[in-house]
Amino acid sequence: MSTLQVITLLLALSMALHIGCAVAFTAWRAGTHPGTACLIGASASSTACALYLTAVSTYH
Repeated sequence: MSTLQVITLLLALSMALHIGCAVAFTAWRAGTHPGTACLIGASASSTACALYLTAVSTYH
């Protein structure tokens, strides 16, 4: 892998982690059970990562 690909992958993972944590925290504070909030955050994180990596692969 090239340096640019590694940096892109790290950026995608970082962005997805931040989105997932924010969504999980928001769901938890809204009154959702903590386990369900984690699942909601994980699904938001995986969706964000997939969208970001798809956009990057389409760009190249």
